Amino acid sequence: MKLILLGAPGAGKGTVANMLSEIDGSVQISTGDILRAAVKEGTELGKKAEGFMKAGDLVPDELIMGIMKERLKEDDCKNGYLLDGFPRTIPQAEQLQAMLEEMGEKLDAVVNLDVPRDVILDRLTTRRTCTSCNAIYNVKSKPPKVEGVCDECGGEVVQRDDETEEAISSRLDVYNEKTAPLAGFYEKEGMLMTVNATSSDAVVAAIKDKCGLAA
Repeated sequence: MKLILLGAPGAGKGTVANMLSEIDGSVQISTGDILRAAVKEGTELGKKAEGFMKAGDLVPDELIMGIMKERLKEDDCKNGYLLDGFPRTIPQAEQLQAMLEEMGEKLDAVVNLDVPRDVILDRLTTRRTCTSCNAIYNVKSKPPKVEGVCDECGGEVVQRDDETEEAISSRLDVYNEKTAPLAGFYEKEGMLMTVNATSSDAVVAAIKDKCGLAA
């Protein structure tokens, strides 16, 4: 599969991408994960991106497009890819279209994960992340066995700076202003499917049906 997963922060793009990856080996590509790794490693890209990320703002296009161009050329993308959190603006979408045409690639669909704002706020303010292996926990539904300690690797489990209520509200406002219009863009292209994403299983079933992979 070659898909774009659209949806506000906390809509479940990462969860759905992980489930889809297990179906046919398509690789999940998350710009957020790539950027956070760069920040942690102190790379030049990470230093440039860190200020934008902490404020809940979008990282500038020139940084993102450079990352994606190199990433899509890697060997593990040959069997398919799931773009998680990218593109985020119409200019990025237009640049991505040009990039894919140049590479001889074509997307199967653009999936819009629709989740109410109050559900997203609850999901993200209760989410915790391992600083070592990026394992995800939730203080309500999936807490670590030992508070603050990762079940998988023993690393520190924390609330990310961009998942406080203030930062999340800012991220949602930025999404509604700059990213939500992508649904209209891809609808005009005849590529959009919007799915109620309160259930990840239902989303995956709809995508499998769309791509002809339903059992």
